[in-house]
Amino acid sequence: MVRSGADPAGGDALADGAPAAREHHLTVGRSARYVVLGEPSPAVRELWIVLHGYGQLARRFARHCGPLAGSERLVVVPEALSRFYAEAGAGGSHAQARVGATWMTREDRLAEISDYVAYLDQLHARLVEQCGGEPPALRLLGFSQGAATAARWTAYGAPAVRSLVLWGALLPEDIEVAQLRERLAGAPVTFVCGTGDPYRSPDDVAAQAEALRSQGIWATVSTFAGGHHLDAGVLHALAGA
Repeated sequence: MVRSGADPAGGDALADGAPAAREHHLTVGRSARYVVLGEPSPAVRELWIVLHGYGQLARRFARHCGPLAGSERLVVVPEALSRFYAEAGAGGSHAQARVGATWMTREDRLAEISDYVAYLDQLHARLVEQCGGEPPALRLLGFSQGAATAARWTAYGAPAVRSLVLWGALLPEDIEVAQLRERLAGAPVTFVCGTGDPYRSPDDVAAQAEALRSQGIWATVSTFAGGHHLDAGVLHALAGA
């Protein structure tokens, strides 16, 4: 017998008289995938870590990141840890369905955030080691959902960020601005937005940039003629900044 008011299909329902269900967490090892443009070496002066958006995969997203690469700039595109079928195939089959990845969902969100912060910390430490042990200047770019990930990693992760680019997105609402300001330590935040972006308007990002400036964070806005995507011209400009 299912308890009154419980989900008859299962869910969190418990049979009458059953002991209370208690949720626990266990930290396990995962195989994380990432794509590198360039070769890690002591010659690297800048390390760009670029975080993809919802439903994307690193190898596809990395194709658009070439303008950031250079003889002394290493570009690394980590892939989010959770993959899913982004669409149903013919007849409902997933055999040929596109696969995407997500940094998190609302479910168990604090554990998801903790997991990807630890993942990015570990990846950064590996890259620094591969570059000879002297940390290159870390420049972080997050696109769409990846912007929230980038902001949280900046605020709560281990490495110091030389610059933070939030593309097609605003700061997540749970970010503590005081914590972000302390971790940035004067490093700039750049919002990038297409004039035709259906998810974020230039007015939205300009308002948030102004709000951050009022709280002591150096924030600017860059726009381009386009939608919700990376733009090669803006990437070239960011690489040369």
